[in-house]
Amino acid sequence: MLLAGITTLLLLPVGTALAWWIAKSQGRWRDIVTAVVSLPLVLPPTVLGFYLLVALGPFGPGGQLASLWGARTLAFSFEGLVIGSMVYSLPFMVLPLRMAFKAIGREPLEAGATLGASNNRIFWRIAVPLALPGFMSGAIMTFAHTLGEFGVVLMIGGNIPGETKVLSIAIYDFIERGQWVEAHIVSAGMVLFAYVVVTTAMQIQRIGARQ
Repeated sequence: MLLAGITTLLLLPVGTALAWWIAKSQGRWRDIVTAVVSLPLVLPPTVLGFYLLVALGPFGPGGQLASLWGARTLAFSFEGLVIGSMVYSLPFMVLPLRMAFKAIGREPLEAGATLGASNNRIFWRIAVPLALPGFMSGAIMTFAHTLGEFGVVLMIGGNIPGETKVLSIAIYDFIERGQWVEAHIVSAGMVLFAYVVVTTAMQIQRIGARQ
């Protein structure tokens, strides 16, 4: 829960900036950036986890960053897990926001500019309120995806109790130890949570469409 919450909060500003730029940009870089952001949707978790492990390891940028406070690596740490979670959950924040920003259309923004509003004021007073369903949907989907991820988390975080062990890995441990009752309880809870997330996101999208 902590990992999913921190990842969602950190991705809100990052995803908002990326989604706004993608929605409004007309340059050739738009498609390239959109494709890079969408990669975690199609890459096998082991492939993404491997490259994140290399990047966060002692010989990658993560190791150089960790050396600033005397650590050797960001891999197999909670901080590294947050960075990895932000990468593989990024499309679940950016894509709903991009759709919400594009759905606004040009007219409301042009009307604000005609009335003399600055770009910042147009964004915060017009775009953000109109895209609120996209923010809610993106936050919910990001939280749920981070909570349920297994492959990438296991590769870059390992299975360290109290630091990098998450619910999906706990289910795997229960099954390995033959604790089927505990595995059923946690799995059923995640199924129920996933159902609530999906139905909530659908309701938010309907409200946004009506607005």
